[in-house]
Amino acid sequence: MSDIVSRSPPLGADDTPTDAQPRSEAAAVAAHPDDKPRIVIVGGGFGGIAAARALRKSNGEVALIDRRNHHIFQPLLYQVATAVLSPSEVAAPIRQLARKQKNLSVMLAEVTGLDLKFHSVTISGDGIGTRIVPFDYLILAPGMQASYFGHDEFAEYAPSLKTIADGEAIRAKILSAYEKAELTEDPAERARLMTFVLVGAGPTGVELAASIAQMATLTLRSNFRHIDPSKTLILLLDGAKRILPSFAESLSHKAAKRLKQLGVEIRTEAMVEKVDDRGVIIAGKRLESATVLWTAGVAPSPILKLLSAETDRVGRVCVTPFLTLPNHEAVFLVGDAATLAQSGRPLPGVAQVAIQEGRYVGRFIDAQIRTGRAPTRPFRYFDKGNMAVVGKNFAVLETRRLRLSGFTSWFVWAFVHLLFLPQLQNRMRVETQWLWSYISGQRSSRLIPEVRSGHE
Repeated sequence: MSDIVSRSPPLGADDTPTDAQPRSEAAAVAAHPDDKPRIVIVGGGFGGIAAARALRKSNGEVALIDRRNHHIFQPLLYQVATAVLSPSEVAAPIRQLARKQKNLSVMLAEVTGLDLKFHSVTISGDGIGTRIVPFDYLILAPGMQASYFGHDEFAEYAPSLKTIADGEAIRAKILSAYEKAELTEDPAERARLMTFVLVGAGPTGVELAASIAQMATLTLRSNFRHIDPSKTLILLLDGAKRILPSFAESLSHKAAKRLKQLGVEIRTEAMVEKVDDRGVIIAGKRLESATVLWTAGVAPSPILKLLSAETDRVGRVCVTPFLTLPNHEAVFLVGDAATLAQSGRPLPGVAQVAIQEGRYVGRFIDAQIRTGRAPTRPFRYFDKGNMAVVGKNFAVLETRRLRLSGFTSWFVWAFVHLLFLPQLQNRMRVETQWLWSYISGQRSSRLIPEVRSGHE
């Protein structure tokens, strides 16, 4: 199957190859059944969903392609990993989100090829084989994946937190460590099992470390007879000079102070040299740990490599102020797939950027379909601020004019996250679970999946 990527002719130009022009398989797609513009969205994350919703009144036919059937509310995924919430409370089926949008169809498949010259996407999946999907407009919002900075061998021993499966695997790993510590009679092995190392002190690392600490000291208290979970050692590592480097230094220091109160040990300017089944090695010294979690870097989706476009140092594609691929007015990139400077700084890879970009692109395409002209106003991100929660009753919040920490920030964080959950039922379930956990200190999702042996 051809994965040809070349320059696209202007929208509406004749794409029929001449005798002197090689004909790719992508050119062999059947004609669309009607004259409605075909809009293909790749990715059902924040950017893709926002774009689809912005096109709900469009005269175009929208197809959303994702290899997963659900949208994940990524900011709360760490609570799945620490048994606060169940997967169904932070995710929603994409078809359920799209049920009232008549011009939207959902395709459970993986994109394996892009042919910009002939305006088509190649997909594959169970039961469908390989299929070609034509488009008039293409929106790429594939999100990001974990980056191990050239050490992909670390992934076997240090799982990242990007998917529901990741969250469930980490939860099982954490809870299993305590169960094994309860059974062992070797003090050194018990200490190793009750040592948790988190590599990366951005928002995910900080939130995960704080949640593990409170689970150890509150949720698991009095649950075991031979170990004391409050003696758990949690190490938060980062190569930077401070935690939460994207926040103001004052808020970073307050978050660090709060983590220390929770019992988290912070080590900055610590570069991990090796990760294996016994722990990590830093500056030639080994830290024994049975549970190493990777909360450090991210890398772009491999789909972007099919574009052969200019990228930043992370691998995100450099886009125009209208979020289009240079020289391809019908190809848009949003969220973690794109990099765009504003006020002299690249926009951060956060959910709000993806949502606003997706909404802008959807409205841009809708306006162009209705009027026949491309809008002239470039994308402009409105920064609503950053937040990170550091355990119960404490969060840090930063906007252009405000820097807060403590209970008020925590309350704002909880309200905002409830508000942006994908469905009403998600909001009701999370609100109920949070209230129960707040009052009782208990977590209802402390299940370790059963692993059956081969002879059963």
